[in-house]
Amino acid sequence: MIFFWIRESLKSIKRARSSFFLSLISMSIAVILITASFFSLYIAGEFQKRLKKNVYLNIFVQDSITAIDLDSLELKLKAKEYTGSIKFIDKNKAAEIFIGETGEDFRKLLDYNPLPASFALVLKDPYVQKDSIKKIASSIAGLRGVDEVKYKSDFIDKLLAFLNDFNKYLFTGTAVIFFIAVYIVYSTVKLVIGFKAEELETMKLVGAKLSSIKMPVILNAVWIGFFSSIISSVLILLFIHYIQGIDYSKVILREISLYLILLLLIGPLLGFLISSITLRKVTLKSSSH
Repeated sequence: MIFFWIRESLKSIKRARSSFFLSLISMSIAVILITASFFSLYIAGEFQKRLKKNVYLNIFVQDSITAIDLDSLELKLKAKEYTGSIKFIDKNKAAEIFIGETGEDFRKLLDYNPLPASFALVLKDPYVQKDSIKKIASSIAGLRGVDEVKYKSDFIDKLLAFLNDFNKYLFTGTAVIFFIAVYIVYSTVKLVIGFKAEELETMKLVGAKLSSIKMPVILNAVWIGFFSSIISSVLILLFIHYIQGIDYSKVILREISLYLILLLLIGPLLGFLISSITLRKVTLKSSSH
C-alpha cells in the first residue's frame, strides 16, 4: 500500500507539472521566510547577549584591605549565582585605564596613586534586570573589604528599555512572517487539491479507500516540501558564503549543521501538516452537483 501511495504521488507530479512548479516556488518562499525568522531570532539572541556583557559592576575595595581578605572577597564573588565573569583591577592598572580614558596623568602632580583597586563583575544574562542589579549592588556593598559599588545606571536603563522594545517588534515580526509563510503553503495546497477535484471524485466512484485518496496527495505535498527545503538550503548556503566577512556570520556558521537539518525538516513537515488539514473535509461521500 505504501508503495502504491508513493507511486501515485510521483505520477501526479508528472501529470500536473505546472501545479507542481507553482507549489514548489511558493513552498520554497515559505521555507525561506520561516528559516529567516529562526535566523533573526537566533542572531538577535546572540546580539542581546553581547550587549548584556557590557553591563558590569565596579566593586571598589578599601585601600586597607589585607591580601587574605582580598582573596576571600574574590572567592565569595566568584561563587555568587549571578556572576558571569570577574576581573581584578589593581591600583596600577586602574591608573593606566584612567590616563587612557581622560588623557590626564595625575602622577605628574601627585606622588601617590589615589585610585582604588577594584573588581569588574559581569552579570549573567538572567540577572541583567533593573531591580536585580540594584539588589546585587546593595548586597555586595555590605561585604567585608568593599568600599563602594558603582554601575552605569543610565546606560543600563536605556539598554534594557531598548532590548524590551526590540524583542516586542522582533517577535511580532517573526509571528507575522511565520503566518504569511503558512498561509502561502495552505493556499497553494488548496489550489492543487482543487485541480485534483475531478480525479478525487473519480476515485470515490470506483470505490477507492479514503487512505488511497488522501495519502498520494499528502505525499505529493511532502515531496514538494522536500524539494523546497533543498532549494532553500542551497540559497541559504550561497547567502552565508557572501556574508562570511560579517561578524554575525560566524554565529550562523557555528550552527550551520543545525540550520541545515531544520531546513530539511521544515518543508516536508509543512507539506504534511497543511495538506492533512486541507484534506480533512474530504470524505467518501460524493460531492453533490
